[in-house]
Amino acid sequence: MTGPVIGVIGIDHRHSYDMLGNMLDIGATAKGWWTEGEPGTLPGFVKRYPDLPRVGDRAALIEDPEIDLILIAGIPADRAEVAIEAMRAGKDVMVDKPGCTTAAQLAEIRKVQAETGRIWSVNYSEHFQVPAVTRAAEIVAEGAIGTVIQTIGMGPHRLNRPTRPGWFFDEQRYGGILCDIGSHQIEQFLFFTGSDEAQIVSSSVGNFANPKDPGLQDFGEILLRGSGGQGYIRCDWYTPDALPNWGDGRLTILGTEGYIELRKYVDVAGRDGTNHLFLVNGTRCEYIDCADAGLPYFPALAADIRDRTETAMAQEHCFRTMELALQAQSLAVRLGNLH
Repeated sequence: MTGPVIGVIGIDHRHSYDMLGNMLDIGATAKGWWTEGEPGTLPGFVKRYPDLPRVGDRAALIEDPEIDLILIAGIPADRAEVAIEAMRAGKDVMVDKPGCTTAAQLAEIRKVQAETGRIWSVNYSEHFQVPAVTRAAEIVAEGAIGTVIQTIGMGPHRLNRPTRPGWFFDEQRYGGILCDIGSHQIEQFLFFTGSDEAQIVSSSVGNFANPKDPGLQDFGEILLRGSGGQGYIRCDWYTPDALPNWGDGRLTILGTEGYIELRKYVDVAGRDGTNHLFLVNGTRCEYIDCADAGLPYFPALAADIRDRTETAMAQEHCFRTMELALQAQSLAVRLGNLH
C-alpha cells in the first residue's frame, strides 16, 4: 500500500522526529518541511532527515495538491491555526499533543472539521508510540482482567532546563501541564475504560520546585469519573538526574478480575529496555516483553486518509480528550508558587 504524501509544519517539539519517522516507516513519503525561526530541535530534525527540503513559506505545503497530510509540532498555542488552515485547504492533519490550548481554539477546530470532513488527529504518543499499550489493549480485549473499572496514569518528565525555549515557561504558550502532558493520560483513561462521557471531579496544578519560573507548572493531577470507569492522573517535571531516560511513565489498568501495570520506558532496578508489562489475574502472574507488539495507529491513519474511515482513532474520541484536558486545566486549583 502506498502511504500518504506528507508536509511538516512546525518542529518546535522533538515529537516531530517520531511523528514523521513512524509515517515514513509505513510507506508515506514527505515533500518538505517548514518551521518558524531556528528552534533548538532544528539540528536533530535535519540530522534525521537531511534530504528533506525546507520550504520558505508554509503555504507552499498547505497549497500543494499532492500533499495529503500535514504534520504539526509547532509551539502548542500556534497549532490550532495551522491545523484549521490545512483542513480548509483539503488536508488531513496529525498534530502533536496538545492539539490546541484554549476552548475557543477547540470549538473552531470542531467547526472546521465538520465543515470540511478532514481528519484532525492528535498523536497521543504515550499511547500510539508505545508497543506495551498495544499489547495491553489486546489483553484487555481478551477479557484477561475482566471489566476495567479504573486507570492510574503517571506522566513524570525530565525538566532539561538548559534546552528549554522561552515558550516552555509561558503558560499561555504551552497550555498548562494538564492540557499538555495530561492529555496523554486522559486519552488512555477514555480508551481503556471505554468511556464515551466523562467529568473532571477535581484537578490541581502547582509549582513546587521552580519558584523563579512562575509560568511553569511542574506538578498536576486529575481525578476523573467516566461512563465506563474511574481514573487518576499525575504529571510532573521532577524526573531525577540518575534515571537513564526522560521519565518513568507508568499505567495501571484495574479490572474486576485482575490488573495490568505498564512500565513503558524503564523498569527501575529491573529489566533492561522498554515496554514492560506485568499481568496479574486468577491464573497468571507474569511479565510480558512487549517490544514487538507494534504501533497500529500509523498504518491505520494511512488507511483512514485513503478510505475516509476512523480506525486509528474516532474523531469524537480525539475531540473529547482535548475537551477534558482543557476543562481540567481551567478548573485546576493552583498550588505552590502559582497565583
